Amino acid sequence: MERKSSRVCVTGGAGYIASWLVKKLLHKGHTVHATLRNLGDQSKVGLLKGFPGAENRLVLFEADIYDAETFETAIQGCEFVFLVATPFQPQHAAQNSSKYKDSIEAALDSARIILRLCEESGSVKRVIYTGSVTSTSPLKEDGTGYKESVDESCWTPLHLSFAHCEEPEKFYTISKTLSEKELLSHNEDETRRVETVSLACGLVGGDTLLPEYPLSMRLTVSPLNDDPVCQRPLKFLQALVGSVPLVHIDDVCEAHAFCVEQSSMTGRYLCAAAYPSLTEILEYYGHEYPTEMRMIKETEGASSGIPCSSTKLADLGFRYRYGLEQILDDNVRCMRRLRAQTS
Repeated sequence: MERKSSRVCVTGGAGYIASWLVKKLLHKGHTVHATLRNLGDQSKVGLLKGFPGAENRLVLFEADIYDAETFETAIQGCEFVFLVATPFQPQHAAQNSSKYKDSIEAALDSARIILRLCEESGSVKRVIYTGSVTSTSPLKEDGTGYKESVDESCWTPLHLSFAHCEEPEKFYTISKTLSEKELLSHNEDETRRVETVSLACGLVGGDTLLPEYPLSMRLTVSPLNDDPVCQRPLKFLQALVGSVPLVHIDDVCEAHAFCVEQSSMTGRYLCAAAYPSLTEILEYYGHEYPTEMRMIKETEGASSGIPCSSTKLADLGFRYRYGLEQILDDNVRCMRRLRAQTS
């Protein structure tokens, strides 16, 4: 497909996924409006301005996800908006805004406001939402087990309780699921001018442009560390989805950019290259990194993960470049590099 340069907006531009996405979009020739909560944070500003192409095609804007009206200026003139930023920790909503009681309220309201701003802009054609596989649980509604496979028809049954689930996972799962549904419902409005797409992404890893190790990567390498705080969410994901879906950061951002290249695109797409079980991940680490292994092998769950039966992205022509073993190996290499830099 012929590629053309566009003006795009990336929310939360200095985050883990967003920073890599900004760099990739600049590399592809796009003009990027990136938002930061604080333009006075020189470490984040410097990171983004250091990317090739940033001098001429990167514009930074100050905006806060807890005050979504502030995104209006950044959205103006853009054809595509990447909704990457999301309220994460439940308590941050109360700390950052008196309007919201928790991150669920904040996530839903910010999604609605940003979508309205996109409609009012007169320029935006498509909103691409960075979703999460926590919204795609194949658990049956009656809680009697899993469906045979995962696809875009799977929505997490929020009325169920999940093993290893504490407050952060609960609020994150609910907010991502409800926000994704809210945004996709916009496609049903016959008067709408803006298309909405969601990418339900697996646990993202492989590498980072940030000086610190992102949370999703900390979860993935937690079997190699004495880190029960991060090992528990990994067990939660296994219990929720029946596997630990993984995707490389470069593939995630390629998939986001791919959404810009389509002449028309709406709806929900799963975005993960592999759906191993936690047992399979532990067995790989135990074989490849036996001296670093810290997590006792789990027998919880099946020896193989619930498979993904979706081909929606592939049917459009998208291909993953990174498989399971490379994602895990790249995680370890990145961990060692960051440790060496801080030692």
